[in-house]
Amino acid sequence: MPKTVDKPYGFKYSLVYIVNNKRIVGYDNAVGKGDHRHYKEREEPYLFVSLEKLAEDFYRDVENTKRERYEKSEKSESG
Repeated sequence: MPKTVDKPYGFKYSLVYIVNNKRIVGYDNAVGKGDHRHYKEREEPYLFVSLEKLAEDFYRDVENTKRERYEKSEKSESG
């Protein structure tokens, strides 16, 4: 892919974690939006540094949401 204003490094990416047909975590550089992150109900700019950092950030967010869901289910079962 050629380098563009919203893809200065010359590639498109889209990572998504979906639960029950709902996006929980997403990172992408959609046309016209540039680099951004979806986390639960929020959408915010994302500072792209490298593919390695992108993968780390995405998997960290996925693990955090899994842990939060697990802790929430544990509380509801014990309460």
